[in-house]
Amino acid sequence: MAHAFGTALPGWLVIVPRRHVTALDELTAEEATELGPLLRRVTAAMRSVLGCAKTYVALFAEAEGFAHVHFHVMPRAADLEADLHGPRIFGLLGGDSERHVPDSVMDDVAASLTSALRGDDS
Repeated sequence: MAHAFGTALPGWLVIVPRRHVTALDELTAEEATELGPLLRRVTAAMRSVLGCAKTYVALFAEAEGFAHVHFHVMPRAADLEADLHGPRIFGLLGGDSERHVPDSVMDDVAASLTSALRGDDS
């Protein structure tokens, strides 16, 4: 799991399997069994740490250079503009680099989410 680069949305995470797979059905039964609880825990941590109203999870594995399974997990704030709801949230990915989340903010968000996932208050 890592914070997505090139996004204007703090907390946009990418979850990648430990091994290279190009389609969801290539996961082993054990890997698939771990996926649901992991996504639940990550979205719960996002709601707790970021205070988001919802979370979105997407898998496309289509972009050049990224044709492998990876899940985008995005916090959707209650006050996010309606024209960015649902799949339009991808409007916050790429674009003007001046709007991208700074590295220091990505690091802070990642540390807070990691702490929440571990269940400690540090």
